[in-house]
Amino acid sequence: MSKNAEIATIFEQMAAMLSILDENPFKIRAYKKAAVNILELSEAIEDRVSTGDVTDIPGVGKDLASKVSEYVQTGEIEEFDKLQEKVPLEMTELLGILGLGPKTLALLYRELHVRGLEDLEKVLDSKEVLEFKGLGQKKVDEIKRGIPLLKEKRDRTHLGKALPLAEKIKKEVEKIKGTEGTIIAGSIRRMRETIKDIDILTISDNTEITVKEFTELPFVKEILAAGETKGSVITNDGIQVDLRVVGPKSYGGALQYFSGSMAHNVKLRTIASKSGLRINEYGIFKGEEKVAGETEKEMYATLGLPFIPPELREDRGEIEAAMEGKLPDLIELQDIKGDLHMHTTWSDGRASIEEMALSAMDLGYEYIAITDHSPSSTIANGLSVERLKKKKEELTAVNKKIKGINILMGSEVDIKTDGSLDYSDEVLQELDVVIASVHSGFKMDSETITNRILRALENPFVHALGHPTGRLINQREPYDVDIDKLIETALKYNKALEVNSSYLRLDLKDLHVKKAVDAGVKIIISTDAHRPEQLLQMRYGVGTARRGWVQKRDVLNALNFDELNEWLKSKK
Repeated sequence: MSKNAEIATIFEQMAAMLSILDENPFKIRAYKKAAVNILELSEAIEDRVSTGDVTDIPGVGKDLASKVSEYVQTGEIEEFDKLQEKVPLEMTELLGILGLGPKTLALLYRELHVRGLEDLEKVLDSKEVLEFKGLGQKKVDEIKRGIPLLKEKRDRTHLGKALPLAEKIKKEVEKIKGTEGTIIAGSIRRMRETIKDIDILTISDNTEITVKEFTELPFVKEILAAGETKGSVITNDGIQVDLRVVGPKSYGGALQYFSGSMAHNVKLRTIASKSGLRINEYGIFKGEEKVAGETEKEMYATLGLPFIPPELREDRGEIEAAMEGKLPDLIELQDIKGDLHMHTTWSDGRASIEEMALSAMDLGYEYIAITDHSPSSTIANGLSVERLKKKKEELTAVNKKIKGINILMGSEVDIKTDGSLDYSDEVLQELDVVIASVHSGFKMDSETITNRILRALENPFVHALGHPTGRLINQREPYDVDIDKLIETALKYNKALEVNSSYLRLDLKDLHVKKAVDAGVKIIISTDAHRPEQLLQMRYGVGTARRGWVQKRDVLNALNFDELNEWLKSKK
């Protein structure tokens, strides 16, 4: 197991400590950027250290490279230890609370001796906190509202962090002699946006030895349990992993049982009971006789049901749809023909147009849209009209140079506070793809921000609404937009809604996605990638879409290029 996640976590914590100490903002950003890029590396950071290629990682200069090497070689970073003498480590998580910035936290630390969440909650309930400048009742209430989000974040891990870790653990389990059919189960298999723990299932005839070897694998920090058929450990990343070991005749029963959800499984048990059957983790039984258990398909068939895809197993009508033969034919990752939302070095991306195009070709895409930011996004180096023209010149040249992929000229255009767009209609009509997005003014009341977005959707040159609710999972609540009105307007003006595949966003979320496609609204599933590796996050968006009952026919970027181009041009 690589140390990528460990080093990324430490760099994130160091960035938080430095921000509390009011250190150089460029240094803080460097640690944050390095953390993200190291976490998303496709290879082990140890391999980079051994070959001396650490500084090739975007955002990792000589200083951070030396710290990476220090950790790989010693398991420690001296500067990290020194920072903990100045700022308690548990304080760093408090910066994840909405409304609690580093300056306010530094004040609470210095003047009211806040050292962690428990201290913070006590202080916020005291009258003393209101005596400090900038800490009025409104601010205190805002911080209080952010605390439940932090507690949820403590208990759950983003899918985009949990799934890659689970896949690495799965490979380690597959190396254990005598195992077969190793699979990731649980909420990860259902592609939930956050997970509490990782469930792995494998087949073995020697269950006890398999469990023992599992608990001795390199990623294990602490052993919670090591029984005959189950091992439970805490990883170096602080995530619980449960391994279940079964025989081949119980594999389907165990996989169905441990994939959940609980509500789905309870309903299946009710159906079984009415037929004189009972279900447990070993299979389906009639009296003492096992009548199903080798495969999941057999489990469902015994109950008179077709196989129900894991992403649907949330007791949201999937069992009733299965009974009626109305399960959707869900979108697959291989159905995606292109990515319509990404950024390059023209704005805040980390790769050129050509580099993004070549990476998309490697994924087998027919087309991409380069959608760099518009001028109002100054922090993201948004493009003036003049720079937009120069970008188009480069994009045209790259289109001529590279054969086998179509590169569309686009922009992610800011929706201003009054609902107007960041470029004039004259500029917008020259673009192939226009993604309209909100990047400021998140705290508007529901009516104001809803009307703001609806006005943007009425613009004839807009194709899609990007990350429609603005949420950042476990970090920022969605803005208070009226989803029903948004969907109604998107349908009226034939606009697409985005499922943003960034694992921090997954926006629209699954329930809203289902509501949109049920109404007849088209969606795009896109990555919002800022560098080539992030194009691979498409699978998280597809997983979210599948949870929203999305079919291929609902997705614009499942069209071939000619079909998509026809739809795009119909908007003008």
